[in-house]
Amino acid sequence: MIVCLCKGVSDRRLLEEARRGHRTLAQVRRACGACTGCGACAGQVKEILRRAGAHVAAHSDGSTGR
Repeated sequence: MIVCLCKGVSDRRLLEEARRGHRTLAQVRRACGACTGCGACAGQVKEILRRAGAHVAAHSDGSTGR
């Protein structure tokens, strides 16, 4: 589903960015451009990132993957 209509950013892309470690609105803006147009999607983007962060934290073993 497209979340950011201005930049064409989907919920899948936002989840991908969260998996890459981009967990704040500012990080996502820089990474994929979401919320850099009209800003109407900011609330939905924040909610997706919040849920993704909770999911990652619940399934993390504490390793950095390096």
